[in-house]
Amino acid sequence: MTVSLITGGNKGIGYETARQLLALGHQVYIGARDAGRGAKAAAELGARFVQLDVTDDASVSSALATIDAAEGRLDVLVHNAGVLETALDGPAALRSFDTNAVGIVRVTEAALPLLRKSSHANVVTVSSSAGSFWAVTNPERPEFGLPLALYSASKSAATMLTVHYAKAQPGIRFNAVEPGPTATDMTAAFGIGRPVEQSARVVVGMATLDASGPTGTFQDETGPLPW
Repeated sequence: MTVSLITGGNKGIGYETARQLLALGHQVYIGARDAGRGAKAAAELGARFVQLDVTDDASVSSALATIDAAEGRLDVLVHNAGVLETALDGPAALRSFDTNAVGIVRVTEAALPLLRKSSHANVVTVSSSAGSFWAVTNPERPEFGLPLALYSASKSAATMLTVHYAKAQPGIRFNAVEPGPTATDMTAAFGIGRPVEQSARVVVGMATLDASGPTGTFQDETGPLPW
């Protein structure tokens, strides 16, 4: 059975990704900062829950230790936890990067020993084309008009981290995805997006790559994106 961990898996794209991976027969661990919400989501889905705050080293270590004790390995890691700050100041910048970029480092470093025990490890970063220089400078793209400097910059960092991990860990596939504009709590203020089922399929597709799959890429559902 494939063992999968999804950070921020108690709602939105993370929750739906968990549901789809469960349907494929995965043993899914939902990582969530809020224990009550995370446990409720896991119970609804038939998944397992680990308390995991990507901004807290002790929380991350404890979550991966729990998975290690129960499973002895990790096959799929989905970096889904994220925040979208609309303010532009120091505290908002720190929150953005701590969750969207530094959190990837915390969780990946804690997970690497377990990922190395897998025969087909896949790491997927839910990134964003809002972090693509090509997209935000292209007047024909919707990202051109999004005033989300901190979200965009932190997602650029998330994609770059993913590429560097792919180079440093050739035995593990690391890929970043743009899941598509999705109607979630995070995007509610913008009134945009499609159903989470469609966007989660993009994540699931990358999470279930076989040994011939790519690594070190940034893609959406149509293929590699310039960035």
